[in-house]
Amino acid sequence: MRLLLQRVTRACVRVHDEPIAQIGAGLLIFVGVFPDDGPEQIRWLADKVVGLRIFADADKPMNADIRQVGGELLVVSQFTLAADTSRGNRPGFSTAAEPYVARERFAEFVAALRERFDRVATGEFGADMQIELVNDGPATFVLDR
Repeated sequence: MRLLLQRVTRACVRVHDEPIAQIGAGLLIFVGVFPDDGPEQIRWLADKVVGLRIFADADKPMNADIRQVGGELLVVSQFTLAADTSRGNRPGFSTAAEPYVARERFAEFVAALRERFDRVATGEFGADMQIELVNDGPATFVLDR
C-alpha cells in the first residue's frame, strides 16, 4: 500500500461538480493498493498516519500529530499510485490491485483510521473525482508498506 499525504489548510472532493466531502486543516491522503496488501500493512499505515508528527506546535514546525492539532483526514482512493512507470512512457497498472480487492482494502484502511481517529472523511471509490486543496507548507509525504 502506498499513501501520499499532503498537509492541507483545506481540501474538498467533488463528483459531478457536487462536493461530497471536505475538511479544514489536516491531511489529504491518497491511497494506492497493491495485490499483496493486507491487515499488517493497513494497521501499520493507520498507526503511522495518526502518529506522524508533521504539524507545528509552539516548539517546532513539525512536532505535533493530527490529534494534537485537532485536524481532519480526507482519504481518497488513487490507483495511479500503484502504477509501474519503469518502462516506456505510458504507465502500466498490472502492479495495482484488482478493483474489487482495492475497494475492500481501501474500506479496511478507512475503518482502521476511524478506530484511531474520529474525524475521517472519504472520497468515492472508483469515481471520477475532482480534488481541490491548499497544500500547507508545502508538506507532502509518501508512506510505503
